[in-house]
Amino acid sequence: MSAQPGKRLRIGLVGTGFIAEFHLRSMLGVRHVDVTGVYSRKAENRERIVKLVAELGLGDCKSHDSLASMLQADDVDAVWILSPNDTRLETMRTIHDEVVSGRSKVFAVACEKPLARTLSDAREMLRLVEDAKLNHGYLENQVFAQPVLRGKEIIWRRAASTTGRPYLARAAEEHSGPHEPWFWQGDKQGGGVLLDMMCHSVEVARHLLTEPGRKRDSLKLKAVHGTVANLKWTRPRYIEDLKNRFGPEVDYANRPSEDFARGNVILEDEDGNELMIETTTSWAYVGAGLRIQLELLGPEYAMEFNSLGTGLKIFMSREVKGEEGEDLVEKQNAEQGLMPVLEDEAGIYGYTDENRHMVECFRKGEEPLETFADGVAVLEILMGLYLSSETGDTVRFPNPDLENYVPLVARR
Repeated sequence: MSAQPGKRLRIGLVGTGFIAEFHLRSMLGVRHVDVTGVYSRKAENRERIVKLVAELGLGDCKSHDSLASMLQADDVDAVWILSPNDTRLETMRTIHDEVVSGRSKVFAVACEKPLARTLSDAREMLRLVEDAKLNHGYLENQVFAQPVLRGKEIIWRRAASTTGRPYLARAAEEHSGPHEPWFWQGDKQGGGVLLDMMCHSVEVARHLLTEPGRKRDSLKLKAVHGTVANLKWTRPRYIEDLKNRFGPEVDYANRPSEDFARGNVILEDEDGNELMIETTTSWAYVGAGLRIQLELLGPEYAMEFNSLGTGLKIFMSREVKGEEGEDLVEKQNAEQGLMPVLEDEAGIYGYTDENRHMVECFRKGEEPLETFADGVAVLEILMGLYLSSETGDTVRFPNPDLENYVPLVARR
């Protein structure tokens, strides 16, 4: 595992969408990092990122018209994979080939959630990164959110140590729908809201239930039961809304993906105690904007967090007119009334501490808190939930049927 202690980490981005900009803005709070390269298919998108990197003072970023070009550059040490889900495995294959052949000196890779679209693809991502002897991190921002880190530390130090470990974690994430058309297309994204957002909920819940200092595989996966539904976006008015926004390729009359999902996950700790995760995710929530709700419960205590329960709120009467935007909160749905304001979204959601952690681990040659192995574990749970929702049965583990399983909405 290579490292450059004492030196700055120079990273290249694969992908130029909404999440890439989110990561860049979070890196204002990260030391010892420069963004030196970017690759995506469209030159105009690459130039937008190059300009943003310069505006933020994050380094001298070069636009590359091929992934191989960026990987072979002498000023790129690590890669952040932030491109759409259907490109990630091929991207990892290229990284593997360039590194193994000696054409690239890249020594670390971080990949945005979810790691892949299927369990078999996720296992291949892990095999490739290990075969190339690369340090690797799974970019699950909610694990690194300050309320999560601080809440877990207090609960386990003060409450669990005296009255017993936590046994129930609840995690919910909801908003009014994704920004880009590929998210809405089951074959490209790999699913619907369950894959897109429950990857967050499952992993942050596993993290909260895991004893500090232990890896998440210390909790044994026993069974899952899932439910999916189409609540909003298959109604005629909203079918047309999607077509008008994204074009005919997003056809929810004939090719819908679920916009609501619920999952129950049963785990077992080292002493044989049963633990439970309850998750809910939705693209059909219309409120101030993106809402994350977390709870952790144990024998004599509870922890709660709501991302919209902000200290800063602003009221605007109907006389205040303005353009639609997301300047107050991600997935903002209104510009009038009493509204919460997330003054530091990148920090509150965990992106700043996530990137700080990954940069320092890669610089020092240390294993990150979240690795591709965790991404594989998340996919195993999600595929179990999809299979359960399709059959109506509880899925128990280990389950060989999941190895090549493809969710119903992702099949052509």
